[in-house]
Formats: sequence, C-alpha cells, structure tokens
Amino acid sequence: MSNRLTVAQGEFELNRLPKRPRELLRAWDAADEYLLNTLAEQLKLPDDSTMLATGSARVLILNDSFGALAVALNSLQPHALSDSYLSQQATRLNLAANNLPEHSVSLLNSLETPEGLFDLVLIKVPKTLALLEDELIRLHPHLSPSAQVIVAGMIKNLPSSVWKLLERLVGPTTTSLARKKARLIFTSPAAGLTVPPSPYPVCYRLENTEHLISNHANVFSRDSLDIGTRFFLQHLPSRQDVCDIIDLGCGNGLVGLIAAERCPLATVHFIDESFMAVASARDNFHRAFEGQREATFRVGDGLMDVDSASADLILCNPPFHQQNTVGDQIAVSLFKQSQRVLRKGGELWVIGNRHLDYHNYLDRLFGAHSIIASNSKFVIVKSVLAG
Repeated sequence: MSNRLTVAQGEFELNRLPKRPRELLRAWDAADEYLLNTLAEQLKLPDDSTMLATGSARVLILNDSFGALAVALNSLQPHALSDSYLSQQATRLNLAANNLPEHSVSLLNSLETPEGLFDLVLIKVPKTLALLEDELIRLHPHLSPSAQVIVAGMIKNLPSSVWKLLERLVGPTTTSLARKKARLIFTSPAAGLTVPPSPYPVCYRLENTEHLISNHANVFSRDSLDIGTRFFLQHLPSRQDVCDIIDLGCGNGLVGLIAAERCPLATVHFIDESFMAVASARDNFHRAFEGQREATFRVGDGLMDVDSASADLILCNPPFHQQNTVGDQIAVSLFKQSQRVLRKGGELWVIGNRHLDYHNYLDRLFGAHSIIASNSKFVIVKSVLAG
C-alpha cells in the first residue's frame, strides 16, 4: 500500500507509529485529504483573504494523528497540539522524511497552553469527546475575533454531540457535503459567548479504598472504575521480592498504585503515550502516598526508551485501538518490548478481553503462559522470562 499522500499542497511520504512490517494502514484518512484540499481551494479568512497566502495567519492544529496536516501545511509554520506522544514523534519523523525542518511545526502537548491568538484552527475529531470539550474550552481565549475553526472527521466518528459542543463552546456551525465518507464542520467564535470553565480533571473515590482518583479528559474510564481494571486489581500479586514494577500503558495509574501497596519494597514506573494519562497517574500516586513512596513517570512509545533487563514485573492492560482504528498491533509491540525489558525470571502480567487471544503471542515470545484468573469477559495471563 502506498504511503504517499497527494493533496493540493504537494506529495508527502507519511508513516504511522509504531512502525510494523507490511503496514496495512495509512498515516492519514479521507478527512485529512478533504480538509487539506478545501484549504487550498476555497478557504478565505474573514477580513483578509491573503493571510494564508502570505503566511501571516497563525494556525493551530489539534489531534493530528500522525502529522499529515502539520507536514502538508508546514509552510504556514503551524502549532500542533496533541495528547499523543506517538502523534508528536510521527510528526517529527514525517517532517524529516520529507526533508522539512522540524522547527517549521511547533509541537505542544495537551497540557500546555498555546500563546497568543489564532486565525485558523483545524481540529481532527478525537475518539474521546470529553477531550474535544476540554480542548474547545481551553481554546476559546486564543481565538481571534475573526478566527475560522474547521473540524474534520469521518462521518462515522461525527455524532450529533460534536455539533452541539461546537455550537455551545464556539459558535453556529455549517457543514460541507460528504466526500469519501468524510465531512467538514465550519464555525467561528460567536460574539459575547460565555464559555464555562473546564470540568476536567474529574474525580471519584476508588471503591473499597480511601483513594481519590482524578482523571484528565482523555483518560479511559475517567468517571468510574472500569470492569477490566477492577478484575485486574483483584488479582494483582503481593510480593516482597520485587524491586521494579512497570505499569505499562498506565492510564490513570490505578494498577501501579495498588501494585505499590501490595509490593511495599518496589519502585513503580508509570508509562503511557498519553500526556494526560501520565499526568493523572502522577497526581493519583502522589496523593495516595503523600511523598512516602518513590515512583517514576514517563510519556513515551511503550518501553522503547527503557533499559533492557530493568524490570521484575510488568503489568499491562493493552489498548486495542489507536485513535479510531481497532487492532492488536500496539499490544503485540508492547509484549515484544516487555521481553527485552524484563530481568531473567521476571513476569509479564496481561489482562484482556477473552476473544483477543493474547496468550498466542505470549507463547511465541516467552514459550508459555499461565492463567492467573478468568471470568466470562476477561482473562489475566502471566508469562515468565526464562532464566
């Protein structure tokens, strides 16, 4: 499959992360193409139709999956804000692959606040609408009075709640015709609109504990304990001989937090590719232990930057989707990385829906697996790195 995007701005070589042999998915979708071609052909900013052409418009891009928008629009010196480390890293790599300077795009993470006002804001609809709500609220003070906001997405990912959010937090909307199952939504800031403060992060009390759990907008199951994590927590080991535990794909850090309680001599390392997830994990751990326990927190591409043979126990509830794409490629990548990072005799514990058959991958990598617990929906399996 070709990894070359051809749009009005030019042709660009684009790749996804994490990389895998014989990649079957593209680093962009029809909504990216639609948005880029529309910008080139039709967009005229209010009061100054030459702003884009002269490069004087300040451009902000939100939720650019693998940098397709930022790379194609690099001549506009855009700012690109994302909650995904993989998105940011893919943008850097794709700029380099097209011989474009990295400094042509200013990368911001989801917890950073952009400076100044923007004339053009391009938003790819995220999987989590709470993230879109949080972004729109935080964006409001940074919209110029004549700003144009364009939201792009595949029709299947554009429920009516997207329109309601835009009209409540930005202004009246108009929509494009559908093209290749993609659609664009146009809006501009309404004069005098009052935007409420962001309701995020949200908090809840972890059942059967005194722990207050806070979650930023893009954290999975931010309002309550999900049933998979509940099952995992019930079966986490209590060990005195463990030195280093990794909560891999940590989300809000509940697994690592409870593992720290059950393994009192261990240092827990929280890792996720979501900036909001790691921030939530850090807040929850420090609140729970009030400075009495050490832990590390890392935003990154799985275990890519973690030393080999540095962990005794890795706990993982792998994601089975990336943005709006469902698949097991991230889980398999995490399993391979875990094999390298475990010390001899170290253990990888994985929870997943029964139908995902993670044990087949673990058997190929580790030679065997054992079942820790299972119910009608989930199974927890363990593999040990041979000594």
